[in-house]
Amino acid sequence: MPVPETLSVLGVTHATDGWTNTTQAILDKTGRRLLHQPSHPLAILKDLIFDEFPDFAHYDSLDPVVSAYQNFDSLGFAQDHPGRSKTDTYYINRDTLLRTHTSAHQLQLLAAGKERNGELLGRAKNGVAAPENERFLVAADVYRRDEIDASHYPAFHQMEGVCTFSRNEVRDQLCKTRDAEGPIASSAARLLDTTEIGASNPVQPEHSAEEAAVLAEHMKRTMNRMVVRILTKAVEAQRSSGALPAEGGQAEFPVRWIDAQFPFTSPSWEMEVLFQGEWLEICGCGVMKQTILNDAGTPGRIGWAFGFGLERLAMLLFGISDIRLFWSSDPRFAQQFSPGQINAFRPFSRYPSCTKDVSFWLPASGDFHENDLMDLVREVAGDLVESVRRIDSFAHPKTGKISQCFRITYCSMDRNVTNGEINAIQERVRSDMVGRLGVSLR
Repeated sequence: MPVPETLSVLGVTHATDGWTNTTQAILDKTGRRLLHQPSHPLAILKDLIFDEFPDFAHYDSLDPVVSAYQNFDSLGFAQDHPGRSKTDTYYINRDTLLRTHTSAHQLQLLAAGKERNGELLGRAKNGVAAPENERFLVAADVYRRDEIDASHYPAFHQMEGVCTFSRNEVRDQLCKTRDAEGPIASSAARLLDTTEIGASNPVQPEHSAEEAAVLAEHMKRTMNRMVVRILTKAVEAQRSSGALPAEGGQAEFPVRWIDAQFPFTSPSWEMEVLFQGEWLEICGCGVMKQTILNDAGTPGRIGWAFGFGLERLAMLLFGISDIRLFWSSDPRFAQQFSPGQINAFRPFSRYPSCTKDVSFWLPASGDFHENDLMDLVREVAGDLVESVRRIDSFAHPKTGKISQCFRITYCSMDRNVTNGEINAIQERVRSDMVGRLGVSLR
């Protein structure tokens, strides 16, 4: 498909080039502003989290278009990191893209605090809480080329948290806090933490072992408290709605920490919480890479950061089974929620689904990626596509050519779709696969 000479994103025109792969279907998502609709589950969750961090600056209106430097280089992503690939990221052009994570704003906001950048600092909803962005939260829409199923969508939302301290604060204030409060604990949580800071999850050369340990404990205590409070509210909502008996439900939320690796933190961890019988991965977090703070002009500060997807937590808290519903304008969805309240989603009548298989030979060049197919189907079918999954793959014994078969499930969330409409969509998918992906249909 020909690429236009320019793309317009939220009223700003950008030149295109050979890297451009952002479709109009994705560009249309950038103006939906789900986090600014007070009764939307994502906005409700965002505000609940903001309330848990009253002394952090709160940002939820930062532009989704960022530079490759902001999104990757400033955070230490290697040049060959798969996240940089055109198959994973929506590029406006080679140097400009739709952010793939809220971490793209870390350096920008830290530098704004150091430079007293009034324009950027003024975007905080409560800038007086942290007037130099020494602590901040960022909630935003992010974009990634991904698979299609009930829990994946190319546009979703993340929450980023950054907390920094002077080295004197780490040595003095945080140590005193740790001694006063004792080990990380909560009356509603049991902590499971067997991780160790060491060779496989190392302290950065710029930090002492004591500094890293104090930062890690402060971070884990903060995250534990936030998650337990939010999950407790979810259980209370279920009780008040009658979904749970007055004395029923989960009273404790065991938390476990797992060693992890991220380009922009070290040591790093993932946090999981046991909720309704399953371990839920909440977030990735760790001690911030000192290079980020140095580049922001604040080498005398050190800190920690976390990031997680809002949809995953909202699906759990509100009982929403299909991620597409967050983007639905169906009043049967939107009218179920109220600002500041967590309540269980009541599913409405499901319309019948329709499955279509498409089989094809891969191009001889081998230049095929599943995410390209996912993006093509989404562009043609929009939110009528429920899932796309590969169900077969084999190599021809004589020619060595590779054949694959994908099953596409179509299902509307808000109306009954006719067979004729689905057939027309499927034929366009098949035609575009030949013209744009270079495959040969079987």
